Amino acid sequence: MTTETALRNEATSARLTLRSKMALLLAAGLTLLFLAVTLSISLGSARIPFATVWSIALHRIGPDLIEPFWNAGRENIVWNLRFPRALLAAIVGAGLGMAGAAIQGTTRNPLADPHLLGVSAGAALGANVAILLVGNVFGPATVPLFAFAGALFATALIIGIAGLSPGTDRTQLVLAGVAISFIISAAANLVIMFADPRAIASVIFWMMGGFGLAQWSNLLFPLTALIIAGFVFIINARSLNALAMGDESATTLGVPVTRLRLILIVASAFITGVLVAFSGMIGFVGLMMPHIARLLVGGDNRLVLPASAVLGAIFLVLADIIARTLTAPNDIPIGIVTGFIGGLFFLAMLVRRRSP
Repeated sequence: MTTETALRNEATSARLTLRSKMALLLAAGLTLLFLAVTLSISLGSARIPFATVWSIALHRIGPDLIEPFWNAGRENIVWNLRFPRALLAAIVGAGLGMAGAAIQGTTRNPLADPHLLGVSAGAALGANVAILLVGNVFGPATVPLFAFAGALFATALIIGIAGLSPGTDRTQLVLAGVAISFIISAAANLVIMFADPRAIASVIFWMMGGFGLAQWSNLLFPLTALIIAGFVFIINARSLNALAMGDESATTLGVPVTRLRLILIVASAFITGVLVAFSGMIGFVGLMMPHIARLLVGGDNRLVLPASAVLGAIFLVLADIIARTLTAPNDIPIGIVTGFIGGLFFLAMLVRRRSP
C-alpha cells in the first residue's frame, strides 16, 4: 500500500468517525431535548400527564389523528402557553450556546461569551430604545432590528478598544467587554429613567430575561435568526479549528483570519441581538455550554458548535422549569436562575485554572 493510499484511507476513516460522532450526538441530544420539552410543558401550577401533552399536540397538528379526551382549559395551557414558551427557551439556548462557542473560538479566550463581552447589554439597550423612545416604526421587526443594532454597536466598541490583531492580549477583550457592558447598562438605565413611568414595567422584562411573552407568532424571528447564524457558524467550523492553532498557522493554511473573525463576530452579534429582543438578557449560557461540550466531544468545532446548541437548548428549557415552579404560581426571571448557576460555574472555572 502506497503512502498516498494510506493517507486517503486515514482521511476517509476520520470522516466516518466524525459522522458517527455527529449522528450519536444529535440522536442523544435531541432525545434529551424532547424529554426536557415534555417535562417543561407537563409541569406547572396545573400538572398535565405526558400522554395528554403529546395527544393535544397531535390533535392540533391533525384534528383527525386523535379524539380529544381533555377539556379546553388544558388544551389552552399546553398549546398556547407552555408549548411556545418551551420552544422559545430551546431556540434561545441553542443560539446563545453556539454564539458563545463561536466567540470563544474566534478570540481563543475560554472566558468570552456574548453576555460577559457586553453584546447582550448592547442588544438590551437597543430593545429599550425601540420600546420606550421609538415605537413600532418597522412593525414587528422593530425591536429585533434595534436589538441587533445595539449588539453590533457594542461589538464594534469592544473590537475598537481591545483590538483583534495577532499580538493583542486576549484577556483585553474580556476586560474591554466587561467595561463596555457596565457603560451600556448605565445608558440603558438612563433611558429607563427618562421614559414614561407607565412603560417602564414592560422594560424590566428585557433587563432580567424571561419567556413569559412567548407566542407562536413570535417564534419565526428567533428561529430564522438561529438557522441563519447557525449555518454561518457550521460552514466556518473547519476554519475555526485552524484559528485555534494561531493566526500565523491559520493564515498558512489559507484561512482569511481577519475576514473570518469579522464574519463570526457579526453573526454572533446578530443572533444575540435577535434573541435578546424576544427573551431579554440571559447570561452565562454562552460561557458554560461550550466548555461542557468540549468535555463531551473534544475540541473539534465541527462537533463543539452543534453540541453547544443542543446543550444550550436543554439547559434553558430546564432552567425555565426552575423559574416557573420554584415560586409557583409566580415566575422567577430566567436571568436570575442562569446568573446564579453561571456564577457558580464561573467560580469553579477560576478555581480549576488556579489548581496545580
